[in-house]
Amino acid sequence: MAAAESSPLTTHVLNTGAGVPAARMSLSLHRLDAQLMIWSMLSVGTTDEDGRCSGLVARGAFGPGMYKLRFETGSYWESLGQNSFYPYVEVVFSITEPEQRFHLPLLMGRFSYSTYRGS
Repeated sequence: MAAAESSPLTTHVLNTGAGVPAARMSLSLHRLDAQLMIWSMLSVGTTDEDGRCSGLVARGAFGPGMYKLRFETGSYWESLGQNSFYPYVEVVFSITEPEQRFHLPLLMGRFSYSTYRGS
């Protein structure tokens, strides 16, 4: 995983049903190869106790293109002894100005989720 201070991409996952951060959730970052139309994994991470995962990619490895963050929501809920409708959540997004910072929060419950581009 890249150093947190050099990462232009961060995320924060919140368990909205319980009103707490989603700690220890596994996730992965992927980039689409536009010619082959296949996803390549760039990094994996786990949210901390505050539900944050900041060091996903180094700035030099983050160019224009299509990316996705895959959140392993099913495993998270199973670790709490609960089931959920979504075994995972994939958020696909396009980067046209990689020099900017990007924050991609995930607000989730067992049967719903929402995301947005934060600051």
